[in-house]
Amino acid sequence: MERLLFAGIDEPGLDTLEVYERRGGYQALRRALQMTPEAVLHELEESELRGRGGAGFQMAKKASFLPKGSMDKYLCCNADESEPGAFKDRELMQKNPHQLIEGVVIAAWSAGINRAFIYIRGEYVLQADILDAAVAEAERAGYLGERILGSEHTLSLVVHRGAGAYICGEETALLDSLEGKRGNPRLKPPFPANQGLYQGPTLINNVETLSAVPHILAMGGADYARLGVANSTGTKVVSVSGHVQRPGNYEIELGIPSREIIYGLAGGPPEGRAIKCWFPGGSSAPVLTAEDLDLAYDFDSMAKAGSMLGSGSIIVIDDSTPIIDVALKVAKFYRHESCGKCTPCREGTNWTVTMLERIDAGLATPMDLDIMASVQDHIIGHCLCVLGDSMAMPIGSMIAKFRDEFEAHMEAARHSSPLGTAPPDTAPALIQGAV
Repeated sequence: MERLLFAGIDEPGLDTLEVYERRGGYQALRRALQMTPEAVLHELEESELRGRGGAGFQMAKKASFLPKGSMDKYLCCNADESEPGAFKDRELMQKNPHQLIEGVVIAAWSAGINRAFIYIRGEYVLQADILDAAVAEAERAGYLGERILGSEHTLSLVVHRGAGAYICGEETALLDSLEGKRGNPRLKPPFPANQGLYQGPTLINNVETLSAVPHILAMGGADYARLGVANSTGTKVVSVSGHVQRPGNYEIELGIPSREIIYGLAGGPPEGRAIKCWFPGGSSAPVLTAEDLDLAYDFDSMAKAGSMLGSGSIIVIDDSTPIIDVALKVAKFYRHESCGKCTPCREGTNWTVTMLERIDAGLATPMDLDIMASVQDHIIGHCLCVLGDSMAMPIGSMIAKFRDEFEAHMEAARHSSPLGTAPPDTAPALIQGAV
């Protein structure tokens, strides 16, 4: 398989400028600065690169939305990698930080931007220190700062450390946090491309997306687009975790069978175990089952199957784990991380946890499953950001695909619990009705 972002990723010293330059680092930047910003943007358009952070929106199209002119414009790299199951950006920043910096400088040139930030997850202390050192190296070498490499391009780059809030991975909450406010999602429109950081036009991209930019400039956008499949071009770093024998990050060409990733690269589940379900795009993606393993791993195929590629974080669950345990862990995470701004998310996540605990204790009925599925449907699309959806979509998919297991668990728990004879209407008043 073609490896671009992970080529030589384990070479000692790759986090230093000396080794990165020896491997051809910053040559793509030199080429970009000899081109007009419009020509660089055209190469990115030709590549058809889709954002690797979750939404899958084409990077060049997003950059083209920024207004032209000499006003202050900003680039924000979203390095707040907080999605359960995602750890690809951490390795990219830790082992090859200059690849990201080069991508930031090129992307900023293409969009006429002079100020950039890398907003990094608060828990990534080591990675933030490495990025700080790499930024200092790049400044001393003339790859950042005034008139980069003697060109007309000027760019300042600041590494900003978050405080460990999942919600700040949402782009507008990230902007509020960067401005020194509490990280809460903003109402859209206006969208960041028109009114983002400090009310200025802002381009927001993920670590992996920006890390791919130097490779697109080096090989040409059209050649990059030949990798992968139609509408899902290029390579993708996939984080595989859960019940697999070889968890880790793997760079693949989009469009390969999902089975090849889970069984071929990650070794499949432990011996004697079978796959019960898997999240194709982190914990916020609706679950798929073993019947879906032969689907192509790309944006469109995952969407047609009722899920999403998301951040490319595959979590595998084998048949040793009850589905109620999976659902509870997902719901509790999103309840904890909700900022509380939207009623459907604030109340819906808490209500769902309470209902799942009721199921686990044997105090629920099959009708409660219908109510819970209905509540998930009412959460989706009714929040300022997708955090509520990120819980509702996987929980709804688990109810739909594993209803028999939920019902069997309720029956078994009812007979084994000292409260097993309690009538279902003993539930707290909070959960008597839907949100």
